[in-house]
Amino acid sequence: MKKIKITLVKSAIDRPERQKLTLEALGLNKLNSVKEVEATPQILGMVRKVTHLVKVEELA
Repeated sequence: MKKIKITLVKSAIDRPERQKLTLEALGLNKLNSVKEVEATPQILGMVRKVTHLVKVEELA
């Protein structure tokens, strides 16, 4: 399965609680924090909800 690298590039301050919880579930809590995760449908759905806050890169 493919892996993706997710980087938090915008702050979660002044965002809806749902988006804050989604970022927490992805393991992103500080600005510029990075997580490498498997690209499962569940993870991709969570990333889609916070695309305006994160940067996503596909790993080879």
